[in-house]
Amino acid sequence: MWTRCCFIAISLCIAAVQTATAAEVSLPTLLDEMTDRAALARLPEPAYTCKQASSYDPRSVAPDRPGWFANGDHSQYVRSEKVNGRTEWVMMDAEGPGAIVRWWVTSGKYEGTIRVYLDGADKPVIEANVGELVGGAALVGPPLSEVRANGRNLYLPIPYAKRCKVTFDRNFHKSFKGEDLLYYQINYRTYAPGTMVESFSMAGLDAAKDQIATLQKTLLDPASVMPEPATKLETLEGVLDIGPGQSRGISLPHSGAICRLSVKLGAKDPVQALRSTVLVMEFDGEQTVWCPVGDFFGGGVGVNPYKGWYRKVDEDGTMTCWWVMPFEKDCQLALKNVGDQAVKAAVSVTTCPWTWDDRSMYFHATWRQQRKMETGNLEDGAFDWNYVTVDGQGVFVGDTLVLLNRAFAWWGEGDEKIYVDGETFPSHFGTGSEDYYGYAWCTPEFFESPFHGQPRAEGPGNYGNVTNTRVRLLDAVPFDKSFRFDMEVWHAARTHVDYAATTYWYGRPGARATVGPMPEEAKQPVKYDTEVVIPGFKVLRRTAGTVEIQNVHVFGPGKWLDDDQLWWQRAKPGNQLDLALAVEKPGKYVVKLAMTKAPDYAVVQFHVDGKKVGEPVDFYDPVVQPAEPITLGPFDFGKKEHVLTIEIVGANDQAAKAYMVGLDRIEIVPAR
Repeated sequence: MWTRCCFIAISLCIAAVQTATAAEVSLPTLLDEMTDRAALARLPEPAYTCKQASSYDPRSVAPDRPGWFANGDHSQYVRSEKVNGRTEWVMMDAEGPGAIVRWWVTSGKYEGTIRVYLDGADKPVIEANVGELVGGAALVGPPLSEVRANGRNLYLPIPYAKRCKVTFDRNFHKSFKGEDLLYYQINYRTYAPGTMVESFSMAGLDAAKDQIATLQKTLLDPASVMPEPATKLETLEGVLDIGPGQSRGISLPHSGAICRLSVKLGAKDPVQALRSTVLVMEFDGEQTVWCPVGDFFGGGVGVNPYKGWYRKVDEDGTMTCWWVMPFEKDCQLALKNVGDQAVKAAVSVTTCPWTWDDRSMYFHATWRQQRKMETGNLEDGAFDWNYVTVDGQGVFVGDTLVLLNRAFAWWGEGDEKIYVDGETFPSHFGTGSEDYYGYAWCTPEFFESPFHGQPRAEGPGNYGNVTNTRVRLLDAVPFDKSFRFDMEVWHAARTHVDYAATTYWYGRPGARATVGPMPEEAKQPVKYDTEVVIPGFKVLRRTAGTVEIQNVHVFGPGKWLDDDQLWWQRAKPGNQLDLALAVEKPGKYVVKLAMTKAPDYAVVQFHVDGKKVGEPVDFYDPVVQPAEPITLGPFDFGKKEHVLTIEIVGANDQAAKAYMVGLDRIEIVPAR
């Protein structure tokens, strides 16, 4: 039974971007655009392209040439320049008119300085410590500038009329010092020639402080923004009983736009229902949405509460989105049950008036899944996996990656690659999957933000179900003819992973994704085998922390066996890690350990079969590198399984107190 009711919300006037004044684009207009959800549903005006400057490995030159999956994605720059006696390394140099619309960085100690030069000026308009500028409070505070799971993000727009150059005064490849390491991504718009842009200034930032304060609060309260007037909003609410193989929904036989959609599912197996219940939407006869409900709302497998600017999942399982979805004549919305259990769905749809024109676009959500993909180890086993390919005109506005990792090892070393309008080389080439989603250092922890989040990180050690999601506001990517998004599957272990990607995009009538509905994939069980495998090691016990395989290629190719190591982190003094030692026949043996030393590694005590062996060993070093070989023993070993215990007992006074341990390999050899 569907009911109609008046939608009550705290309304905030959505300000239109000024197009008739001398400056079409300025800091205030860009700030207004950040809360104008309806703006994304029309082709941008003034028109722009969106590209990315990043520290990706320049050995990646073409898919058919060696180095396409090279992974030295840090401290790579356009060139160096001498300025007042110092060397500055150019991160980005773009001709305007344009605007920087997103930053992401991560580093070791954040000790360098970033400078932003606009319009050919000799003096920077912004000069700040890298950690204070991106993720800190040099310009603004959270949520526009914040740290999320070790990734530093800045979403304050920086417009420029003619040119923008960004530099950094450190280079790891010259100093080989950890504090000079920098991974970065800078997304920027370039407007059509002749677009009038008012360049960023500190005085302009100060003048906009009240507008920014309002924006900061608004972004944390997504339900507060609905198109005005509220009296013209209409809400339909109902409960649908959907049997296996059935489809139930509603019809909206008039022009308008959906501006809020909520769904709550009930079923005997609610986790499976979120994958096997599919949202299907048609606008003016074009089916543009076919997506499992849990994936569509960004939560992934199961109910994973989080809140962003466009989507929210509540503790009780209510899922809400605020994508504006316009249509000229009619809309058909349905929930299709491709599973084998009955589902009850509570649905609420709010519509608002919309005047269709030649810039209006349909909302699309495209879902693709591939299960049990075989991964390699290191870049030789990496491959590109396509999120979506689109033919036609539109704007890409975000995505959700839901994956199942079957190994106790890092899955996301791969870079995003975005091709627009037939590009042969991507105009967005990233530095790592987690970097694309705004976090860093493969950190398996929940986080949320208006623009990106990790609603599920099952772990530990990045094992199990993971959900990463990102929406694009000012960093949306327009395309005139085609759009392609690939993500490298670049795993630290030889294992099998499942990837399910939902991409959100707007398209003019006739725009099509090359992948269609996948009902056989949506009905597949989401439960999985919980066995944990770490290649080369058998972990018997750990009293705290996470254990995984870490790729260490970036610190020196060939220095470690297979360029990876067992990495124990998030532990403290007193914690222990037990590893199995096995021999084929009784005898006298020694145990040889190849360990790693680094600026944040611990002092450890070794034990074999419960007995202390030797004195504590300090694995601190200013540089990440293999430690001197360690030999324990000799020991009289029988055929039974023996135990090596690594106990954290402290840290060097100079070390960062992260108490991490790296183990390259264990060799058990007969004693001489």
